[in-house]
Amino acid sequence: MGQVPAATRALRVLRFLAGQPEPVPLDRIARACGLPRSTAYHLVTAMIEEGFVVHLPEEHRYGLGVAAFEVGSGFSRQEPLQLISRRTLADLVDLTGQSAHLAVLHGRDVLYVVEERAPGRPPLVTDVGVRLPAHLTASGRAILSALPAAQVRALYPDPAAFVDRHGTGPRTLSALRSVLSETRRRGHATEEGEVTPGFASVAAPVLDHNRHPVAGLAVTFASGPDTGESVHPDALAAEVRRSAGALTQRLGGPA
Repeated sequence: MGQVPAATRALRVLRFLAGQPEPVPLDRIARACGLPRSTAYHLVTAMIEEGFVVHLPEEHRYGLGVAAFEVGSGFSRQEPLQLISRRTLADLVDLTGQSAHLAVLHGRDVLYVVEERAPGRPPLVTDVGVRLPAHLTASGRAILSALPAAQVRALYPDPAAFVDRHGTGPRTLSALRSVLSETRRRGHATEEGEVTPGFASVAAPVLDHNRHPVAGLAVTFASGPDTGESVHPDALAAEVRRSAGALTQRLGGPA
């Protein structure tokens, strides 16, 4: 924890609430953020006074306030992550000849914020502004693999949280945990045909100075015996990890 523990805890609460699809009870905030219930209560009370959190007394739940939205809007206006990453993605496309994109976590989805399409490659569903289920995408799996287990559990509390696109991919928390464990072991995430049949992706997480995953960086390529191309996923993954590492360092994250 940083030199200002209260600020660190408050930011942890904000980050958790930002990842939830709806307001949550205080006990869930305390568990997910590793805080005593009394500490969580005092934090959210102070954050309510500043407008960053709202309390829904009838439901005994807490959600993000208008001030948090204003901060998010400021980020959207400045687009620092997009500006920093665009050159890296362009270099990755030039090196691999495949399309690359950057996505951020938005609840249980990933939101694509940058796409660099390789010349002559077909358009993908991962266009800027598109949202897809995080547990099915390589970008989402890369991000989820670097999150605390409690936060992943909060995002996927039951089987109903698992959206199905093409009948493949994890459908339970235990299955997702297995995918994320393998992702951490390899150092990169993969998916094949789970987002779009005939296409596969490899991705790696981009971390900030707190080792928190702020984005997933991925390359998508045609897969299957009828592509007429010779693609080496391991070589692509190595370049994706290198590019994600370069962005991580630019954000003050670990080398």
